[in-house]
Amino acid sequence: MSGKVKACYACQRNGRTRLGEPCLKTYPLECVDLLRRARVAFQAGRTLKENFRLAQLEAVVRMLEEHECDFVDALGRDLHKPRFETVMSELLLVKNEALYAISNLKKWMQPQHVERNLSTTLDQCLVVNEPLGVVFIVGTWSSPVQMCLVPLVGAIAAGNCAIINPSECTYHTSELLHHLIPLYLDNECFHVILAGVSDLPEVVELKFDHVFFTGNREEGNRIAQAAARTLTPVTLILGGKNPCYVDCQCDIATTAQRLAWARFHNAGQSLVAPDYILCHADVKARLVQALKCCLMQFYGPDPRESRSFGRMVNLEIFNRTRDMLWRSGKVAMGGQVIEAEKYIAPTILTDVAESDPIMQQDVFGPVLPVLTVNNEDEAIAFINKQEKPLCVYAYSNNSKVISRLMSETSSGSFCSNDSILQSLMVALPFGGVGASGTGSYHGRYSFDTFSHRKSCLLRGTRFECVTYLRYPPYEDRNLSLMTWASTLSQKSQGWCQIL
Repeated sequence: MSGKVKACYACQRNGRTRLGEPCLKTYPLECVDLLRRARVAFQAGRTLKENFRLAQLEAVVRMLEEHECDFVDALGRDLHKPRFETVMSELLLVKNEALYAISNLKKWMQPQHVERNLSTTLDQCLVVNEPLGVVFIVGTWSSPVQMCLVPLVGAIAAGNCAIINPSECTYHTSELLHHLIPLYLDNECFHVILAGVSDLPEVVELKFDHVFFTGNREEGNRIAQAAARTLTPVTLILGGKNPCYVDCQCDIATTAQRLAWARFHNAGQSLVAPDYILCHADVKARLVQALKCCLMQFYGPDPRESRSFGRMVNLEIFNRTRDMLWRSGKVAMGGQVIEAEKYIAPTILTDVAESDPIMQQDVFGPVLPVLTVNNEDEAIAFINKQEKPLCVYAYSNNSKVISRLMSETSSGSFCSNDSILQSLMVALPFGGVGASGTGSYHGRYSFDTFSHRKSCLLRGTRFECVTYLRYPPYEDRNLSLMTWASTLSQKSQGWCQIL
């Protein structure tokens, strides 16, 4: 990294600022020093013991419980996020991940014994989970607590040290994490920096053992390129246009409620919300009317006055969403914008064309385009023309339709007759495929993401009277014996058992 970088912000170790004040900008040497300290702690074996990992996971739970009001306040300032949404989709999700890891850590850490064969009857074949080292976790602004701390839970459980970078867009939440994490987690193993998006590639080039990034594709591409220069493995959870097919055979009222909740919670700022609807022509009018009724029920006649509806995170996202809205389709409901408040009303668009701007870019705002198709064949063909999304959703009472959408499209995840929930479940892996990312996390899958599965064969020095056949000088007789031995064990694992 170059001399005076404006991006790498980490409060000085010996004089942290008070909560609410800007972090001091420091030289890149601060990032280098934090990475060095974390490496020293890791190499000393500080994170290897089960009781250390459990203590850190328990500290995460304590931090969330003891500072719930602070998180609610910070997210309220950054996103105008309702307390209900903060607790349910941010704090409880992280807490459940941590408690799940605590309950299962002993089992996850145990070596996994592999089935033995004839030649390894007296040996041990093991897969040992090793921590990777020092990992870099980059969160996104749409779910700033969840996207930092859920991966952190996995990194802790797997025995890693970690440097966390919350989003600069959600300033108050990032400051809160910067303030609280040193108070609860080990100060040598876990650190928080506040680096700007444009400077993250430089930080990545400092060489971590793994980079976990959540954000949009453009930023993810830069992170992946920077990581590739040092052969650093990455997990990328990227945005994308998540399609939702609404079949003619579905419960319109329930479908509308679940879609409206998924699209408009957090003011539509979500990586996993349905991005657009492919609606069967026979039910389009009823669906649009039902969606209008749901918005009235959820947010009242003026959503601006509702305590349940948020705001855009900044003017850049506001302007981008507003411009797409104004240049796409026809407003069936909503459409009001107030720049001074970064407010965009929950909006339903109809008569949307595939070429409209709203269909060409990711939508991080409260706008739901509705397109029309004549059947599931058209919906599948439309979805498969696009880049592989993070999520595909389908609403239908016909199990054959659901099965077709699930099997004939490719996406990071799939959910039928509901939305978003598949991305929150601790027992399911969540991640992208193709342009929507690589790798996965949640529960055991987070542990695996931050672990190296080392294959280990533990054997003694017996049976040299047989294994000598593999040594030079090579004889045809020995090769014949080994070939014969391999034919005896073709049904078992391994090729040549006599080895």
